[in-house]
Amino acid sequence: MTSRIHIARPATATYNADPHGFSNPRPSSGYRAANPDSPLERVRAVGKQVEDAVEIYSHPLKPYLPGIGRFLLVVTFYEDAIRILTQWRDQLWYLQSYRHFYWGFSHLFLILNVVVMLAASTAVISKRFTEHAVLGLLAVVIVQGFGYGLIFDLNFFLRSLSVIGGLVMVLSETMVSRQKNFAGLPSLSDTDRKKYFLLAGRVLLIFLFLGYMLRGEWSIGRFVASLFGLAACTMVAVGFKAKWSATFLVIVLSVFNVFINNWWSVHSAHAQRDFLKYDFFQTLSIVGGLILLVNMGPGGLSVDEKKKTY
Repeated sequence: MTSRIHIARPATATYNADPHGFSNPRPSSGYRAANPDSPLERVRAVGKQVEDAVEIYSHPLKPYLPGIGRFLLVVTFYEDAIRILTQWRDQLWYLQSYRHFYWGFSHLFLILNVVVMLAASTAVISKRFTEHAVLGLLAVVIVQGFGYGLIFDLNFFLRSLSVIGGLVMVLSETMVSRQKNFAGLPSLSDTDRKKYFLLAGRVLLIFLFLGYMLRGEWSIGRFVASLFGLAACTMVAVGFKAKWSATFLVIVLSVFNVFINNWWSVHSAHAQRDFLKYDFFQTLSIVGGLILLVNMGPGGLSVDEKKKTY
């Protein structure tokens, strides 16, 4: 008969059968699973469902979002160029009578604006010379602000900041692969530049909604809508649930634009028609910038991106 070999450790005073404490009945003070019944977890679950729904329903449109965003972004410049051409005499009269432009200089001012807006807008849509086109449109926004004396108008200033934010989004979308280095100066990679451009674009885009909040009469409905809109703007700025919040702003601004800036319902001889038309197409430009944000995401300098890291 062979003897049975006992291979278990002897139960001595110095031996611990459970060195890692897996059998410890006391509750651990470390990580605990989240309570699914807590209000915060319910909000997170609803947010996740909304994000999944937006991703599913927007997937067929995703290949077309960059083109749609670019077109909507520059449509206000097309409209402005056409308005200058169709109201040429009125534009010259205003510049010469109220802005005291010299004869000839006013003509040159309008011609340059029309040429740059048409050429640069077409270049943005066709993705050719995008950097130069964006710089040209930025120059038009600034020059028109000073030329027409609107630079100190708060509504115009906030709208211009939002349009500039949309142009910055276009610039970040088409970051070129080449990198220009200057001796003695630190250089940024294309990835770093894109992160900073996306951050600047996100922050600038929300100024249009702030302009809507500051004008008009207040009511309970407007207060509630402004509260939700302000929350969405904050989420866009910090990059928290940026795609969901940007989609929400696209829907809200589109509905608001159709019902409030309905310039087509105003008589062509009414003075308010041009103002409503101007507001309508500028709002479309901001919607285009937000669509680019939905397509690209918030970028590296955002809460959404940091959550992927940690």
